[in-house]
Amino acid sequence: MASSSTVVRSVFHKPLLPLAAALRRLCDSECCITQRRWRIGKRQQLSFHGARRRHWSSIICAHQLGSGSAARVESLSPKQAGQVALFIDLLLDWNQRMNLTAVTERSAMMNRHIADSLSLIPMIEEAYTTHSYASTRSGSLKVIDVGSGAGLPGLVLAISCPAWQVTLLESLQKRCDFLEHVIKTVGLPNVQIVHSRAEDAGQDAKFREVYDVAVARAVAEMRVLAELCLPLVRVGGIFVAAKGPNPQEEVEAAKAAVELLGASMVSLCAVDSEGPLGQRTAVVCLKDHATPAKYPRRAGMPNKRPL
Repeated sequence: MASSSTVVRSVFHKPLLPLAAALRRLCDSECCITQRRWRIGKRQQLSFHGARRRHWSSIICAHQLGSGSAARVESLSPKQAGQVALFIDLLLDWNQRMNLTAVTERSAMMNRHIADSLSLIPMIEEAYTTHSYASTRSGSLKVIDVGSGAGLPGLVLAISCPAWQVTLLESLQKRCDFLEHVIKTVGLPNVQIVHSRAEDAGQDAKFREVYDVAVARAVAEMRVLAELCLPLVRVGGIFVAAKGPNPQEEVEAAKAAVELLGASMVSLCAVDSEGPLGQRTAVVCLKDHATPAKYPRRAGMPNKRPL
């Protein structure tokens, strides 16, 4: 029978295998079951992830993305490209057991999720530099992803911008479990997970008005998002809502709510996207002054009775 090291090499020299499938095959081998069930030596782990990074960095950069996100992909280091690939592997694997995303194909996930998330970064950097009067520089932002779900865009922001401190705010424990697994497996020391509703976090002194940037993608309508996100943004920071191609009517209806919560709308930015709806729009709000203490209202009220 082959030695344990031989078994490890024979499995991990196939970089096209998804992570979960490789681990299952590793555990199915008789030698590894008896000697180290679900445990892999650190040297083999590093060798495997290094091979995946080299393989998937070329795959990721080959995708046809919007110009902004394509440029951002090209700026990813081999390590970052490998981290994105591993994140996708984990998302596809866990999505078979729980509802994380409706997208189930790797190519569609690259275009609809990863590309969309990457395309927000230059817009966030430009909007923060142009409009914010907080002291923090755009290279070391404190960012909160509200309603993070599967970690989009938060985990992609954290991978692409390792100097950013990213908080993933998620109300469902099972999704928090997934996010925790990703940050440990991928290796993201700049990510924090907060299991809470946004309404509760916005009234908690640990989170209220402490973030340079709040971002939300595919969560709720603009009036609701404003009440959930703006209480988390410090005065002088920005709130960025990722919307569809034509959000003008929704944005106009939300102006009064945004102003009531201490902010003003400063720009609508077109964002390149290869998703099925084409171009997307990022709505940028600048936090002018403190949010009144009574906001956000108790859990459920922002959705039930939008401002």
